Amino acid sequence: MKTAELRDKSVDELNARERDLNEQLFKLRFQRATGRIENPNKIREVKREIARIKTLLNERSRA
Repeated sequence: MKTAELRDKSVDELNARERDLNEQLFKLRFQRATGRIENPNKIREVKREIARIKTLLNERSRA
C-alpha cells in the first residue's frame, strides 16, 4: 500500500492494518524458519509497510 493511500485512512484503520501486518510478519518468519517461504522479499515489504504506518501514526500524534 502506498503512503498516499495510508494517509487517507483513520488512526483506527491504521492500527488495525498494523496488527494485521504484524501477524503476517510472524507467519512469514515462521515459514522462513521451517524453510517453506515462497517469497523471501515479502518479509521486507511487510516490515517497510509497518514502518510507514508507525511513521504516520507518530506524525499524527505529534500534530
